Amino acid sequence: MSEPSAGTDATVPGAFQPAEAALAADPGREVIVRAVALAKRYQLGKSNFVDALRGATLDIARGEMAAIMGPSGSGKSTFMHIAGCLDVADGGEVWLNGRRVDGMPARTLVDIRRREIGFIFQGFNLIPTLSAEENVALAGEYAGMSRRDALARSRELLELVGLGDRMRHAPSELSGGQQQRVAIARALVNDPDIVMGDEPTGDLDTATSAEIVSMMRAVNVERGTTFLIVTHNPEVAESCDRIVRMRDGVVVDDGDGTPQGTDAQGRPQ
Repeated sequence: MSEPSAGTDATVPGAFQPAEAALAADPGREVIVRAVALAKRYQLGKSNFVDALRGATLDIARGEMAAIMGPSGSGKSTFMHIAGCLDVADGGEVWLNGRRVDGMPARTLVDIRRREIGFIFQGFNLIPTLSAEENVALAGEYAGMSRRDALARSRELLELVGLGDRMRHAPSELSGGQQQRVAIARALVNDPDIVMGDEPTGDLDTATSAEIVSMMRAVNVERGTTFLIVTHNPEVAESCDRIVRMRDGVVVDDGDGTPQGTDAQGRPQ
């Protein structure tokens, strides 16, 4: 996770100031994730702190594949972690599948993560002593499946990502691209509504990165799974339906053609 930039209490010039009219969803667009004015401060010392988010507002539509870009310290990873119920905001609202989830008990957030969200990280995070099949199945058991059902689901998904002949191999016996395919299968094991990826191609070469992005896009199109991808890679971002841009802890462009801080006609709000 990138380190957020040092912050102050000052409002960022040009930052979107959320208003009900601006947040109203397009009638034909179902919102799966809605973040409203998210704020997050990390206290580093008695008088030293970092404002990772300073009023970040964004809607993610069901079924889309969206990328979040921005310089290091812009708050991209922090935003994804809060939207994915891995972390909690200091202010603002988080809505998932039509219900507000910020402020829910930690136990409830665990249940939401294991049933509704899949995660893909840059470092793969596979258990080295387990085979590809076992790594994916373990996530299925964590989501509430029986061991038998989890293994069956694991085999199905590993076939889907092209690793049908590598199921019994340990992570050390797989290439970086193959390990990330296992991670994608693991993220899909609970049939999530949304998959969130934090630099999922960051450790991969260009050709392998393109293969992984194509695979995620295929899952998005064929299964209707929503993807939210944090990336520094412009080629990855350009493969998505839209590119959201963040800077200094706020969304400065949500990728819909209207800069943040203006209405649909481009007038200042």
